[in-house]
Amino acid sequence: MIRKPFALLSAIAALSVGPTAIAHAGSMPTTWDNLVQVPAKNMQAVYLLPGADFRGYTKIMLDPTEVDFVKGWVKQVNQNFGFAYGRTDDQDAKDIAKEVRKGFDKVFAEAFTKAGWQVVTEPAPDVLRLSTAVFNLSISAPSSVTMSPGASVRTVDAGQASVLIEARDSESGQVLGRALDVRTAGVTDNYLARTPSGNYADFRALFDRWANTSIKGLAQLKAISPVDETGKPATPPAP
Repeated sequence: MIRKPFALLSAIAALSVGPTAIAHAGSMPTTWDNLVQVPAKNMQAVYLLPGADFRGYTKIMLDPTEVDFVKGWVKQVNQNFGFAYGRTDDQDAKDIAKEVRKGFDKVFAEAFTKAGWQVVTEPAPDVLRLSTAVFNLSISAPSSVTMSPGASVRTVDAGQASVLIEARDSESGQVLGRALDVRTAGVTDNYLARTPSGNYADFRALFDRWANTSIKGLAQLKAISPVDETGKPATPPAP
């Protein structure tokens, strides 16, 4: 089953929630399509299909991540920095989105491989398919600003992003679970100089966090499968 481009972003739009809502699980809907919200420690919101069984999956299939900026980001950056720095345009946003997609996909593939998952490209009974979207993306000081002549830009963080991670059976396309999270990258107590390499490192650390959280979460789901609507084992494991 081939997923259409921007399918996850469309699902997020249908949910009608912003970064603030995602950051507070209590303000999120308790159900999403046929999924129900379950308690989560390392993601703001997690939804599972009642009765979902993750035990049979030993391989992972990773779709290219979808990337979308927070509404009005280009305009806001130009307002923040005025004409004293380089202007940011839609092409800059497209270039950044391409690099974010490339970096995110690389981080997830490397993390799952390191964790012992075989990364494959074709559906099979033992293949779990992950679709991901980085959305509400905001870069505090993009390279179009920091690389302008004489620029010295300092911020308390590199920016913010939300993520949606969707797990599906690779053959049937059945959605088994979704996880949502919103984080700020490169948070500091002081205003630090921003550079392209610094932004890359800060967002790379954020993507690493999401990849490792996903891997640990799947391990937990395999251990308690099949799960009920509370995120607990539907059948208590044998002693």
